Amino acid sequence: MTDKKKLTPSQIRHLRGLGHHLKPKVFIGRNGIDTNLLKSLDDNIRAHELIKVKIGENAPMGRKETAAELAEAASCELAQIIGRVALLYRANPDLPPDRRVLLA
Repeated sequence: MTDKKKLTPSQIRHLRGLGHHLKPKVFIGRNGIDTNLLKSLDDNIRAHELIKVKIGENAPMGRKETAAELAEAASCELAQIIGRVALLYRANPDLPPDRRVLLA
């Protein structure tokens, strides 16, 4: 993933502001990160670019480790972790311009 463009601090702040009102779209439970979860995450991130993921109390790893592994596995940027909720971003150039997340 060395070819991935890193977000600047101002872009991360912008994403956090946009993500504030979002509801979690993906939930991680006792099965942890498996192929079904990654498929669901990929579908949601393609459709929305910016999503929240809820990490359940019974997830096999800690919240920070789970969020970092999830971002790595899905080629996403981890914009924020608050409690057990992670905010993930991945640009999708195939989305119509009016549905894209615009970064400064």
